[in-house]
Amino acid sequence: MNPSRRRAILLTLLLSLWTLAPAAHSQRKPKKPKVRPDVARFSARADVILADAKAAKGHWGVLVVDAATGETVYARNPEQYFTPASNTKLYTTIPALALLGPDFRWRTTLESRGQLDAHGRLRGDLVLVGRGDPNLSNRKFPYETKVERDGPPEKILAALADQLVARGVKQIEGDIVADDSYFPAERYASGWAIDDMTFGYGAPVSALTVNDNTLTIELRPGDREGDAAWFGVEPWAELYEFANEVRTAAAGERSRVSADREPGSRRVVLRGSMPLGAEPRRVTLAVEEPAEFSAALLKRLLESRGVRIYGHSRAQHEPTAAPPENPAILAEHVSGPLLDDVRLINKISQNLHAELLLRAIGREKGTAGTTDAALKVVQEFFKSIGVPEGDVSTYDGSGLSRRNLITPRATVALLTWATKQPWAKPFIASLPVSAQDGTLTERMKDTPAAGRIHAKTGSLGNVNALSGFADSLHGTRVVFSMFGNAHNLRGAEATGVLDSLCIALVEELGAPPPSKKKKK
Repeated sequence: MNPSRRRAILLTLLLSLWTLAPAAHSQRKPKKPKVRPDVARFSARADVILADAKAAKGHWGVLVVDAATGETVYARNPEQYFTPASNTKLYTTIPALALLGPDFRWRTTLESRGQLDAHGRLRGDLVLVGRGDPNLSNRKFPYETKVERDGPPEKILAALADQLVARGVKQIEGDIVADDSYFPAERYASGWAIDDMTFGYGAPVSALTVNDNTLTIELRPGDREGDAAWFGVEPWAELYEFANEVRTAAAGERSRVSADREPGSRRVVLRGSMPLGAEPRRVTLAVEEPAEFSAALLKRLLESRGVRIYGHSRAQHEPTAAPPENPAILAEHVSGPLLDDVRLINKISQNLHAELLLRAIGREKGTAGTTDAALKVVQEFFKSIGVPEGDVSTYDGSGLSRRNLITPRATVALLTWATKQPWAKPFIASLPVSAQDGTLTERMKDTPAAGRIHAKTGSLGNVNALSGFADSLHGTRVVFSMFGNAHNLRGAEATGVLDSLCIALVEELGAPPPSKKKKK
């Protein structure tokens, strides 16, 4: 073969090999990213927890992100929707802190629509004007590890009555009017269950909220078997009628008491039995007509202070067509800072206060104090801070609505943003702490996770949630969101799944790999 042909063949072979090399290289499997040993151990534990026979039938969403680096530590269905229950409160309290500010305050006033003469006669109506203050009650602030109370439940209203008397008012020739028109009439949010309406956790929303719009009924057994049980009601406003069917049973029997009120009715029926010597039982009922209740209560308080009232108590739900330009302010109460209420909301998961906070956002930063107006404001807020668009669909501020849908991804993004704000430290401190306070007081006790989880809880039938921050034993902090939906677990079984994940976070993350034993 001549030299020219030999060179041509060799060149062709070289070109062929050069062409095939990239193809062969492309068929190689890409190397898997190296997983940190601590992350691998946590992931293995998490998979086992969620694969348990009792949990496996449920739908679980988990996202854990390293707070320092933003690295995803663990993810399971992070972009899917879940019913969040009270984790919704994170989507209310964080926007409230951002948009209204930690020091935002509410005003409640007693205003005169008539003239007060030199003899103490008010010629006209006395109007109690509510502007959404959640704490017209006897709560002590700041909240520490539990709710503390001081004085009667109507304490703030009584203080307003005292101010009025101090101004010299002795006689009112008009009505006692409770004006809650600051928020449009919208007592309940979309998606609330009808059986929520009777009890304190489902109290209706009103710009006038006295004692969380609830009544507390205390029952005690009578002196002899067969006697009617004794009962007392606080605060007493003479608005409801009570029928007592609770009887005293033999000593040692089980207490069974209930308080029933049909929607729209002012008749409460107490039923059941209490054994001789039994401890008192308390039932908290929602007040269905908060403004009417406030007016009746204020009237009673004024009369008990010697003020003669010729009119009746009534409510005003709509703004007057032509309100006076400068009504006389006869008494005023200014609330504590919003941050105090955020702490209360998050620690004990207070539903009504979360709803009032949401409507305050709508009134102050939107077009009206309605749920829809407020939700438009907060959706724009979420978009502006980088919460993934479409990941949040809410219908209320508390999480009672079963229509709410939220992703773990959105919750982690929201919490991460909150950590970079000036109020980050008090916000994180507002969350329940494992085995210490709030709704986590009894959870993760006597485990390595005690005191290391700051997180908002959430619970509805077949729904559990926990989102917040975890500090591991080894110095790693993570932001996490965990949702469990459509499971059939009850009580500690349901919360135990999420608690086990938290314990694994605390024990594994940041831990060095186990040391290998040297061979002898």
